[in-house]
Amino acid sequence: MRGPAPRPGYWSRQSRHSVTGSQPVRRSAIHTPSTAGDRRQLAIDTGLGMLVLVAVGTAITANFGGPSAPGPPAYAFGALFGALMLVRRRWPVATLAITAAALLAYYALSYPPIGLAVPVAAALFSAAEYGRLYWAVGTAAALLVISTAVRIGQGDDLSYVLGLEVPTSAALMAAVVALGDSVRSRRGWRAELVKQARSAELEREREAARRVEQERLRIARELHDLLAHTVSVISLHSDVARESLRDDPETADRSLAAVRAACRDVNQELRATLHALRQPESADDAPIPGLDRLDTLVATATAAGLDAQVRTLGWPVPLPAIADATAYRVVQESLSNVLRHADATTVLIELDYSEDTLVIRIMDNGRGAPADAPRAGWGIAGMRERLTLLGGELDARSRGGKGFVVEARIPARTPS
Repeated sequence: MRGPAPRPGYWSRQSRHSVTGSQPVRRSAIHTPSTAGDRRQLAIDTGLGMLVLVAVGTAITANFGGPSAPGPPAYAFGALFGALMLVRRRWPVATLAITAAALLAYYALSYPPIGLAVPVAAALFSAAEYGRLYWAVGTAAALLVISTAVRIGQGDDLSYVLGLEVPTSAALMAAVVALGDSVRSRRGWRAELVKQARSAELEREREAARRVEQERLRIARELHDLLAHTVSVISLHSDVARESLRDDPETADRSLAAVRAACRDVNQELRATLHALRQPESADDAPIPGLDRLDTLVATATAAGLDAQVRTLGWPVPLPAIADATAYRVVQESLSNVLRHADATTVLIELDYSEDTLVIRIMDNGRGAPADAPRAGWGIAGMRERLTLLGGELDARSRGGKGFVVEARIPARTPS
């Protein structure tokens, strides 16, 4: 038998409603899984009821040792035992109680013997199947005690009652109760498996959503760093070209050439980013900018009017690709901020290598940040996120009217 523990099924007279409205949905109109399950349960319970009716009716008709010939009332009890199977799922305890009470009433009326376990076997099974194990065991024990006491009181053969009939009835009752309980346990086990599978599916969906969010943030940082730097360079060189177009055509020409070069570079990087998004399997083959392109950044800043210098401390060590790219983006974003906000004339880029750490300092002689300045913008937040993912740190602060400094600590692993 399939389906969860007791719930309204085919015996419910309530109309089923659609999800989107209040109009009842007729069973004949839509063949839903629940309707199919209800029909299957109805067929099973009807067959079980017929089986009980046939078994009890056969015993009544056989009339082994009965005091009188069976009549319609005796068969009515058999019909009652069978009919109770139609409500056993909704009311398992009531079905068991009514079956036991009807069986005692049947024998009290001196109808033909029909045994003890057969009429109540299906009711005991149903009670155990739907988690009413104590009720099933208690009812079976009570029927055995009452039946044994009555039989002994009537003077029946003690050896026959205690040696054959009671053990046989007890064994049959115990078997159907154990079968019902095992069916319940197996159903619960299957439900737990389904629950675990759903939980695992939800966890996979959450993990996929988390990875999508991380990838979205990564792409946003990349585009921000790239476009912010390029737009800053283009804006500065455009201003230089506009101001010197009439008085100094050569300077204007150099500025426009720098704008064209910046547009070309950003176009290449954007193409590479879009290619990686459309074909993730080829993302590993895309070139990743690193400190090997530091000279290009310095040249761009110099062309924009900054006196940019690079100082290297310690012995340079190879960096992992992700650390190298992070170092490049930190320098790129810092130079962009200097060009846009610092109003500086000089900037010093200091690379301090140690065995396991690279410290990058970008210091300018600009106006710094006022004490009441708002919180850091997206550029500094993006740099901090990059470094946090690597286990590094970022310190961005004003130097008290002597400019601004960005200090990034990046973990470096030296290949063995």
